[in-house]
Amino acid sequence: MSDTTSSDADFARRAIALTDLTNLDDACTEGAIDALCAKAKGDPARGGDAVPPVAAVCVWPQFIGRAKAALRGSGVRVATVVNFPTGAEDVERVVEQTREALRDGADEIDLVLPYEAFLAGDEDAARGMLVAVRERVPRERVLKVILETGALKDERAIRRASGLAIAEGADFVKTSTGKTAVSATPKAARIMLETIAAAPGGRRVGLKPSGGIRTLEQARAYLDLADEIMGAGWATPETFRFGASGLHGALVAALDGSGGAPAPQGGSY
Repeated sequence: MSDTTSSDADFARRAIALTDLTNLDDACTEGAIDALCAKAKGDPARGGDAVPPVAAVCVWPQFIGRAKAALRGSGVRVATVVNFPTGAEDVERVVEQTREALRDGADEIDLVLPYEAFLAGDEDAARGMLVAVRERVPRERVLKVILETGALKDERAIRRASGLAIAEGADFVKTSTGKTAVSATPKAARIMLETIAAAPGGRRVGLKPSGGIRTLEQARAYLDLADEIMGAGWATPETFRFGASGLHGALVAALDGSGGAPAPQGGSY
């Protein structure tokens, strides 16, 4: 194995352990969830080339119980989405979605910031949503706030939205739903990491770039940013996730020494 191949394989092992496999397809089925969970658990039977488990799966709320059962004992967490994907539902409904998801066993809640209201200058509406959901999510569970940075666009807006989410208790800030034309970008990730690094109080907050990350080179760019801004070793499953199911195939290919080619287009982000 060449040094380059060995380096790619080492990177792939690191990145797989930081990945949230996702199926938020409109036509998702129980069978698709079973396949997602089987992939999420990895493949220890491969010996030295074993595929490690991922950090979590992210599924529609109606599939939480099925995913929990399929992943029992694996260490893989189950996440779900609320106020998704538009960020435009009323607070009461989103709080009820959160309660139901937690009751069904969700370990992590991915909440879409009311980004259109935020962009329109109604930060109070965005803050009210964050506060209401944070109050329902116990500290032993994880609250990720999806900023939809492709819609925010402006550097100042991304920085302000990141700061608001962190101030109101987000455990992670996440770039995107994967449902808009522009998903994760290194520029947005840099702004979010800088905001995390500058946050007062020293509370641990993570980053989740999500959507459109399909190659080793793209994934490496995000982890290089995390290492540069937050320091080597900062990026662990507790502080960094890829929301990039399309990346998983490329990472497994790198373990096999076959180059880490992009995964086929289609399916969940």
